[in-house]
Amino acid sequence: MPTLPQTLGDLRQSPWADAPLRGRTVRDELRTNLLRMLEQGEPLFPGIVGYEDTILPQLTNALLARHHFILLGLRGQAKSRILRQLTRFLDEGVPIVAGSEVNDDPFAPISKYARERLTELGDRTPIAWLPRDQRYVEKLATPDVTVADLIGDVDPIKAARGGHLLSDELTMHFGLLPRANRGIFAINELPDLSGKVQVGLFNIMQEGDVQIKGYPVRLPLDVLLAFTANPEDYTARGKIITPLKDRIGSEVLTHYPRSVELGMTITGQEAWVRRNGRRVQVPEFVLEVVERVAFEAREDKRIDKRSGVSQRLPISVLEHAVSNAERRALLTGEATVVPRISDIYAAIPSMTGKLELEYEGELQGGEVIAKELVRRAAGRTLEERMGEIGLDPIVSWFDGGGALKVKGDERSDLCLKGFSVVPGLVDAAVAGGLSPRDDVPLLVAACELILEGLAAEKRISRIDELGYTRARPDRREPGPGKGFNLG
Repeated sequence: MPTLPQTLGDLRQSPWADAPLRGRTVRDELRTNLLRMLEQGEPLFPGIVGYEDTILPQLTNALLARHHFILLGLRGQAKSRILRQLTRFLDEGVPIVAGSEVNDDPFAPISKYARERLTELGDRTPIAWLPRDQRYVEKLATPDVTVADLIGDVDPIKAARGGHLLSDELTMHFGLLPRANRGIFAINELPDLSGKVQVGLFNIMQEGDVQIKGYPVRLPLDVLLAFTANPEDYTARGKIITPLKDRIGSEVLTHYPRSVELGMTITGQEAWVRRNGRRVQVPEFVLEVVERVAFEAREDKRIDKRSGVSQRLPISVLEHAVSNAERRALLTGEATVVPRISDIYAAIPSMTGKLELEYEGELQGGEVIAKELVRRAAGRTLEERMGEIGLDPIVSWFDGGGALKVKGDERSDLCLKGFSVVPGLVDAAVAGGLSPRDDVPLLVAACELILEGLAAEKRISRIDELGYTRARPDRREPGPGKGFNLG
């Protein structure tokens, strides 16, 4: 790698002294690199799944148009991740006047510090290089954020120590926005900023400069502004003031995965399921049940749709379910960690905190609703995967007075012994392609799915933990040979 120029004189002899690099704005830089990546077929936002035909083309157009933009979406829709990947479209590094707080361009300084430094040292002025990852500044908007935090303020201590008048530009303490000069400045949850602070963003978005504390100090900043917000805040509560909305060039609406398959891909990509020391095998149908829990929750009338159900829910549920299976494997001495449907029930503590309930939901309670969501998800998964497989012999056995109860923390071979009591259950799991007959842990997980699915369809009843009986149980005890209790 060639040595980068370290002084202004060296910089004048480098490509940075000539067009198109000299004088290029951040938004031009983003546009140029984005066009190159599009032409070469490079992935633009690696790891962002499900937005290829919806969000990413809109965002690409906004960047090509050199717009400030806002991402509107409910929680858990990868808005912050998208913003942080914008640095991919920046150059590897840009030259700045060494010691500058606002990343001064050596050929077009904006601060008094840099101008005096260049006047004093000329071509001997030291040059530093700002890497792309340091050109992204992010701020979470909260009601207590002030104009001084974002723009800057006069620093009396700085004035006293330097012997400057308060009106001197050298007494200024620059806020986050000037410090993001020649980079990207992102604000998460924009509506939470007070109206006064939002007004402070006007000049930089339209005129490209900021003013500090009413003093005649103008800083023509070069920055791309990107925002995120909840669409309910943006459209209904009106917390983004109209003049600011008018200055945002592009508005991009994000969304949750449009299909269960896409959701499974995202969850599988993000969830931490690798555990040291033991092999983890997550059945495909368990992944589907976990994902369908989120899909069912997003359609449930007892859950607040304005808050949404974050994609973090299935990620957390899968991690929790794998942990419960890991704990069971340690207790039973099994070599492979294989999550079951019962492990998803064990993960209910990772669901309840992510569900914002309406009044009816509050009356029923988050845990009751979470259990119902798991059962419905299992029913939908069973329907999708085994719709043509006859399960009548299983139902008939329970209708005839059969009852089954197993322990969630029991070894797989003992669980399979219990499931084998139910005529046709193991055969249905194999015939439905859920598991091979010789993979005992996977077969047990498949049997649990079938029983949970039948309970969701109300063809059998689920009593207490992993207990199953006829759909309309009466007071009669199961006859001889008609029950199994592993506990």
